[in-house]
Amino acid sequence: MVVKRSYDSSRRQEQARQTRRAILDAAGRLFVDPGYAATPLTAVAAEAGVAVQTVYAVFGSKRHLLSQLVDVTLAGDDEPVALPDRPFVTEIRALADPRAKLTRYARHLAEVNARQAQVMLALAGAATADPDAAEIWRKNIDDRRRGMGMFAAELVGTGTLRPELDVEQVADILWLAQDFRNFDWLVRQRGWPLEKYQRWYVDTVSGAILAGTQ
Repeated sequence: MVVKRSYDSSRRQEQARQTRRAILDAAGRLFVDPGYAATPLTAVAAEAGVAVQTVYAVFGSKRHLLSQLVDVTLAGDDEPVALPDRPFVTEIRALADPRAKLTRYARHLAEVNARQAQVMLALAGAATADPDAAEIWRKNIDDRRRGMGMFAAELVGTGTLRPELDVEQVADILWLAQDFRNFDWLVRQRGWPLEKYQRWYVDTVSGAILAGTQ
């Protein structure tokens, strides 16, 4: 009987994960088109193939569903691991050369934007009219700015950047280059391959911050 309960528990957990994933996928499609404001949770439930009560039970509110969607598309999963503790950050820190650090980050950035650009565009649009979306938008901006501040300090610590640049200025440059709207324009609108986008990011940031690049 103990083994059976363990099996049943594992199966229920897997079913719960699948349900959560289906709801997030449905929200990801509908919050993009027709949009966050135009999508009631009943529509998300129908798209996911679950009852609307299930959506409320899993996420509690439309606002929390949007917040979780942004977080999951950023991370690529819903594992409880903070971004600074993710393997790609460890890999960047282990590299000594600043251009190598930028190259590794560019690969991560391309992967993130491929998942998240459409969701972020939808969030940016929703934030202009919806207070909940605006709050999530501001939090995302603050989180990204802190992340670029940490990356800037990592790069400045190599001692190879232009001496006139401080950490804040480097963070500003990194912030501008990583903006998802660059990815949307270059990759989604203009059809650049991901490899070309990554080279553009590395060449652009290297040229702006590394000593001896002009």
